[in-house]
Amino acid sequence: MADLYNILGVSKSAGESEIKRAYRKAARRYHPDLNPNDKAAEIKFKEINEAYEVLSSDENREKYDRYGDDWRHADKVGSSYRHSRGPFFTGQSSGRRSGGGGFDNPFGDLGDLFAARGARFSHGSESVNTARVDGNLTVTLEEAFAGTKRNITVTQNRRDRRLEVTIPSGVRTGSVVRVSPGQGQEIRLKVKVESHPVFKRIGNDLEVEVPISWEDAILGGEIDVKTISGNVKLKVPEESQNGQKIRLSGRGMPKLGSKDVKGDFFVVLRPQLPQGLTKEQRDLIEQFRNSSLEEG
Repeated sequence: MADLYNILGVSKSAGESEIKRAYRKAARRYHPDLNPNDKAAEIKFKEINEAYEVLSSDENREKYDRYGDDWRHADKVGSSYRHSRGPFFTGQSSGRRSGGGGFDNPFGDLGDLFAARGARFSHGSESVNTARVDGNLTVTLEEAFAGTKRNITVTQNRRDRRLEVTIPSGVRTGSVVRVSPGQGQEIRLKVKVESHPVFKRIGNDLEVEVPISWEDAILGGEIDVKTISGNVKLKVPEESQNGQKIRLSGRGMPKLGSKDVKGDFFVVLRPQLPQGLTKEQRDLIEQFRNSSLEEG
């Protein structure tokens, strides 16, 4: 497997912000929407996302730096954490359980485990009046738009019990999903919505920058635009300016708790200057410039 730092084009000492900037730049360059029918770009885009999934997590990055390509199996050789009166979890960094004599336990970012559609909690045989476990999970923007599900396994009295957690549509970073595996027990999962390489979220609105030809910018035209809910045909007004926004009402993110209420989707036009002009084309543009000067 290729070195993950090389895939993103960063050094091993790169900070969080540098890794995020490199990911966004690379993801935009190789995104399938901007490289249709390009298998090489599709493979590269997948590698970029896998690299970012690891390097954007302090826990996973530490494992990768230590174990290399075997980082996913690091927990098998690492130590487990147990507490006689509370949850047992062989997972990630730090979190907190309160009640029954509260303690800190070694998990906080459950993102990768939930992304793999599985996580494991365990409760000892002793009874606990109240117990709360806080964790984190990561979802994509598409999952936040449509809603999704995650499976977790709770072990109590040495018996496994699988729970399906519903992530409602409209969640945003900071939203909390609560799960009650049993009486007096609560798992609170704080949601983080991943940044999208193409769409930008602003509240419940979404934005996308779309390159258009300079001819369409001047004369008007029709373009295909991919929104988070599907493709639409969009009319470009005559004499459109760089950065001009066109609003598509009701095509943004659903409002949390009211999925039928949605924000708007804004298309930001980015006219592209022509390259490789023929002499005839240059002469025509020169004539246009001269006529503009005469009128001025």
